[in-house]
Amino acid sequence: MDVYTVNPDIEKYRKKAQKFLFLLWFIPIIILVYTSYYTIAPDEVGVVTRFGKFVRIEQPGLHFKIPFGVEFVKKVPVKKQLKEEFGFRTVRAGIKSEYSTSSYLHESLMLTGDLNIGEIEWSVQYKIKDPVKYLFKVRDVKGTFRNICEAVMREVIGDRSINEILTTGREEIAQECKTKIQKLCNEYNTGLDVKLVVLQDVNPPDPVKPSFNEVNQALQEKENMINQAWAQYNKVIPNEKGKALQIIQEAEGYALKRVNEAKGDVAMFDEVLKEYRKAPKVTKERLYLETMQKLLPKYGKVIVIDSKQKNILPLLDLMKGGN
Repeated sequence: MDVYTVNPDIEKYRKKAQKFLFLLWFIPIIILVYTSYYTIAPDEVGVVTRFGKFVRIEQPGLHFKIPFGVEFVKKVPVKKQLKEEFGFRTVRAGIKSEYSTSSYLHESLMLTGDLNIGEIEWSVQYKIKDPVKYLFKVRDVKGTFRNICEAVMREVIGDRSINEILTTGREEIAQECKTKIQKLCNEYNTGLDVKLVVLQDVNPPDPVKPSFNEVNQALQEKENMINQAWAQYNKVIPNEKGKALQIIQEAEGYALKRVNEAKGDVAMFDEVLKEYRKAPKVTKERLYLETMQKLLPKYGKVIVIDSKQKNILPLLDLMKGGN
């Protein structure tokens, strides 16, 4: 009977080989398990592609896919409010936000419609409403979106004066920019939904601030003088117009009165003429007596003297004593 002796070194190598083979089988299993499932957060959706082609959208939760890189998932934060900043950068947001001290004048300096230069800092808040368009329709969505925002803002600022931008026109500018940015985003199929455009700060550039303040002060004084002039105008002109209207109405009333009186005189003359034609002598005497009755009271005492009377003194003395 032959007896064979096992070499301890060979047995040792054989066990190592078995462990290595086990690892070779176990590693694919790990890869299979690891690449077969994925989790979508509550504010995200998962865009699944198969060999690079879009196949479906998955909602938040635990999901499975074909492993070994056949299907790939891109998570898109569709419910998260995103923001792009222009002319400034926020380092840390909070109750007291911190901002970068770097200069972004290439974004903020703009030419206004009245050929002034303004330093405009603004931000755009948006959401991703179509994750498929967001991922596959535009190569660089963020860069394209920033270019759209900057182009639109420069266009809108270029149509307005610096005073309008600094004072009353900010809300209108923000709304117009929002509308135009959204229109361009739709045309480019970016899949973005613009929520809000905010003008953070609008100022003239630092080198020209003193001159700009002097110009503003002069404009305010001009407006003040114009307002005072209009106040005086509104105080005086309506009063004079009222007086003029009163004079016109009085003149019209006087004219109407004179016309009516003239018409009455004409009517009375026609009646007298009719009576005169019927009895000329009687009418003459009546007209004479009526006229004298109207005239004599205006002259006070009237003394009628006989033409044959030689001496009127006794009569006058008598009259005087009777008084």
